[in-house]
Amino acid sequence: MAGSKKLGIIAGGGSFPLLVAQNARKQGYRVAAAAFEKETLPEIQAYTDQLVWLKLGQLGRLIRFLHQAGVSHVVFAGPINKPRAFDLRPDFRAIKLLVNLRSRNDNALLSSVADELHREGLEVISAIEFVPELISPAGLQSRRAPSFAEKKDILFAWPIIKQIGSLDIGQCIVVKERAVVAVEAIEGTDRAILRAGELSGSSLTVVKIFKPGQDQRIDLPALGSQTVRTMIQAGATCLAYESGTSLFFDRAEAVSLADEHKICLVGIDPDNPEAVQNL
Repeated sequence: MAGSKKLGIIAGGGSFPLLVAQNARKQGYRVAAAAFEKETLPEIQAYTDQLVWLKLGQLGRLIRFLHQAGVSHVVFAGPINKPRAFDLRPDFRAIKLLVNLRSRNDNALLSSVADELHREGLEVISAIEFVPELISPAGLQSRRAPSFAEKKDILFAWPIIKQIGSLDIGQCIVVKERAVVAVEAIEGTDRAILRAGELSGSSLTVVKIFKPGQDQRIDLPALGSQTVRTMIQAGATCLAYESGTSLFFDRAEAVSLADEHKICLVGIDPDNPEAVQNL
């Protein structure tokens, strides 16, 4: 891969595409990015050698751009606003892809796009290769360890959200006293947490996982300081995330905020979630 020195980025929202592009250029790559109107930050232009602005659903134009840019490897970086994705105006290439889909949930849709790129000779790789420092760490991150009740909630929620995740519904669940308060769907993690706060008040435990069968190249769970701010607003007191399989942004700021508000942040080993009981 490194020999080609040309990387294509399919750039969604947030700062992640900028970080990937910046680090790729530091590693000697020329970067061609496909950005999306109302999604991608305009600052992406400062970190790319070639840039095209697309509307959601312009799959044919995306593939032509990547070929014309001469890239052989492509990364997906940054989320697309899920409700807005229903407003896409697919071109002929995208229509053919959508017709054959059994589901338009995240993993199914993005995996189909990745497969289409592969058929065009474009290899999709994980953006993690360019930002390994963002991989979520295992173990206790905050000063406060999970309480006895929070440990019970984590272990209660873990198999439930794994089952929900296997259905490609969501990556996050909010529980209280071993009862499910909210499940993430199309609205995303932050809104699910806020909804849980509206429904059940304080002392909420948030559990975020990597969906079984999810394609690690294209759709990794993400958390960070904004997640903690949302938890503060909702009255949530504990965040347990699956370590090694998610992106942790602004980690120092997130931990500082958590400590200030006595929130527990803990990375769960996916091979041994029961180990949380030993903290």
